[in-house]
Amino acid sequence: MSQITGLTRGGAEWTPQFVTELNQAKCIGCGRCYKVCPRNVLDLVERELDDDDDSEDDNMMVMSIANAMDCIGCG
Repeated sequence: MSQITGLTRGGAEWTPQFVTELNQAKCIGCGRCYKVCPRNVLDLVERELDDDDDSEDDNMMVMSIANAMDCIGCG
């Protein structure tokens, strides 16, 4: 796929940063990205635990990509 570029209203060049993956191990579940996403690309889900993970945060919520094809690349 070729790289997409555009211009901002002020004339500066801008390259979209599309969401392609999320690291659930680093996500703290704050929901900030979920709240600002205008296209409902993200979804808050229960964290998937590893079999050897004995943490007490069994019900921790983290982000997941729900609609990757709706991403507009706002980053």
